[in-house]
Amino acid sequence: MDAKQFVEIDGSYLEGGGQALRNALSLSCILGKPVRVVKIRANRPNPGLSRQHLHGLNLLRDITNADVVGNYLLSSTVEFTPGTIVDNTYRVETHTAASITLIYQMALPVLLFAGRSSRLIVCGGTNVDFAPPVEYMQDVLLPNLRHFGASFDLKVQRYGFYPRGQGRCQLDVEPVAKLNPGKLVAFGNIKSVSGVAYCAGRLPVNIAIDMQQSAQREIHRMWPSQKCNIEPIKHSRQKAYYDGAGILMTVNTTADVVLGASALGKKRIDGHLLGLEVSCQLGGYIREKVCVDNYMQDQLIIYMSLAVGRSTMRTGKLTNHTRTAINVAEQMTGVKFDVATEPDGQMLVSCQGLGHLNKLI
Repeated sequence: MDAKQFVEIDGSYLEGGGQALRNALSLSCILGKPVRVVKIRANRPNPGLSRQHLHGLNLLRDITNADVVGNYLLSSTVEFTPGTIVDNTYRVETHTAASITLIYQMALPVLLFAGRSSRLIVCGGTNVDFAPPVEYMQDVLLPNLRHFGASFDLKVQRYGFYPRGQGRCQLDVEPVAKLNPGKLVAFGNIKSVSGVAYCAGRLPVNIAIDMQQSAQREIHRMWPSQKCNIEPIKHSRQKAYYDGAGILMTVNTTADVVLGASALGKKRIDGHLLGLEVSCQLGGYIREKVCVDNYMQDQLIIYMSLAVGRSTMRTGKLTNHTRTAINVAEQMTGVKFDVATEPDGQMLVSCQGLGHLNKLI
């Protein structure tokens, strides 16, 4: 193929991780544009395609019957020429603790533009470092996507933690005719603060209880009259084979804002410290009255760029992940993002979406 037909994306830009690759390939599939991604994960200790990114790349190849060059481990350049998005049941077996949610992050926007409903079953890690935990996808991403008229159903059949993985999830996606513009600018009033503190394997339930009590105590210290309901859970052997622990907290407001904060236990887990860390992070979002948390920013960029109309989100300081996502979206779609700093330091991010329509339904 003539090199001029490819949109070339620099994978070393800013964040220099997998974000540029994920978003470029997703938009390539949706728009039918061939893309070349160079310097893949150039800023990581082991540059090039990791196993996780390779699984996601090959999944999108299968979904669109794409022609691919460079889909091998540690490849630094990939050329991807998509065909038509095909609705189907797809399965990915990573055989590692590779993040299930990051694989879903690549495929979900694509399957929203399929002709009929699709199912994606992935085995790997549900709760691992450097990736959103599966609870975040269920409790924070889902309500945020509803602002764009999109939805999904995610079932956790088994939880999987580092290093063994062996988690299993099922994602069901109904296609959309178009994406509505998202308006996430008004915080409203707090409706609820809730969460889940979990542990699994040989770890005692006391770890989950420590996370719960510490997080609730900190919320009550900051807002004495605010109820905070965190459920401590010890996953059964059937739900999780191996050791793991973590906590997710969310705040829901009267303006349909949903913000989340999470932490994952590692060696020598201190449940009290984890609970304190997450409640302080969530408390910061509440005090600042942002409408999109730091980990949701970058995930919404692709939907904003494709929507029919002008989308706006009020958030905190932009992460490098978000700036990378904006850079890729602007190159792939031709839209222009506007970023303004408010007097209180909040960032207002907006764009007139491409207005992409699903031609398969």
